Amino acid sequence: MNTGRSSRPLEDEELRLPRTPGLIRRFWARHPILADVLIALACFVMSAAPVTVFRTYTTPLEDPGDPGPIPLAIAIIIVAAVAITCVLLLRRRQWPRIVFAAGWATTFIYLLSGEPSGGILLLVVSYALAVYRSTRAAWLGFACGMVPYTLVCTLLSMLGVFSLQSAVNGVIGQFVIALIGTLIGTNVGGRKRYVEAIIDRSRQLLTERDQQAQIAAASERARIAREMHDIVSHSLTVVVALSEGAAATDDRQRARDASTAAATTARGALTEMRAMLGVLRDGDTDAPLAPAEPVSPQQTIAAAQHAGYPATLTTTGSDAASPVVRFAVGRIVQEGMTNAMRHASGARSIAVRIDHTADTVTIQIDNDGVTQRVGTSGYGIRGLQERAAHVGGSLSSGPAGPGRWILRAELPANEH
Repeated sequence: MNTGRSSRPLEDEELRLPRTPGLIRRFWARHPILADVLIALACFVMSAAPVTVFRTYTTPLEDPGDPGPIPLAIAIIIVAAVAITCVLLLRRRQWPRIVFAAGWATTFIYLLSGEPSGGILLLVVSYALAVYRSTRAAWLGFACGMVPYTLVCTLLSMLGVFSLQSAVNGVIGQFVIALIGTLIGTNVGGRKRYVEAIIDRSRQLLTERDQQAQIAAASERARIAREMHDIVSHSLTVVVALSEGAAATDDRQRARDASTAAATTARGALTEMRAMLGVLRDGDTDAPLAPAEPVSPQQTIAAAQHAGYPATLTTTGSDAASPVVRFAVGRIVQEGMTNAMRHASGARSIAVRIDHTADTVTIQIDNDGVTQRVGTSGYGIRGLQERAAHVGGSLSSGPAGPGRWILRAELPANEH
């Protein structure tokens, strides 16, 4: 049943991430909206305070304590700009560039007051750009803001809007505020991105671990299925042939010999199966943990001959192959004989040839008497192809004329 939970929380549980340090930091982490609102309100209060300087902008005929209409309009514009920027601060994580641009726009609007002043907005927006965007974007934004601001302040001081000293003080003030915000932001943002990269890498490793476990499990299932098929299929085919022969003959001694051979074949299959499945049994000290010994082609041919099949074995060269390759050779001969016994029950010849050289081992099984259509994509052939590929070899199987079938495999003398 789908519980609706994503895989990310499960991965976080697997990663066992530590809690955020500090009681206050954990509180803010659990209540991000409250933290954003408080920061926006604090910025609004501290940035709107400079509007009080407009009381000096009155006409000579007016009451010195009363601001004129132009300063009032300027004050309204500045307060509105501050309010808009503070509202945008609530989305600084999603829109760091827009918030940064709004903060600098408000700083330029402050110049309408006749004094290059401002509030804490530049610190917050510079910090937000560095943390939620990138260090490069933060320094680029710092330069793109300070250079035109310095030029505008210089131009206004030359036009007499305010004194050169006020221009210098204003530029230095905004420079320090923006620099502090950028430095703190780059430090916090760099650490934040570093931690996120570590966590993301940990998640990737966790996912890769699960994928590798799944691949290993699938490979092990395929190996067990392949071994089970080779053992059970061949042994049962021999047992069936021996049992049918024992039932068809009137000679009690031959029937007894066939039954004994069937029992011996079944015991051998049981021993091989226990050896293969022993590694899957935890705590069973009686089950062998070592891989099964290589299957002897001579025993396979002898069993087929005992069951009444015209099987022959020819070997050339010296068998110096590795145990893994010898095991593959035995299984290929065993499965090839099984297919011949199953699909060519009336065969006049089942010739098995194994050629050993210094570098390769070639197995060829040639039989006649195929009277029905034989597929080339069954579990047995596919298992043999996988087995050959496992040691770096190749295997092919198919018809070679009317009623004739050839299975051929080329393996390296030592697995790759």
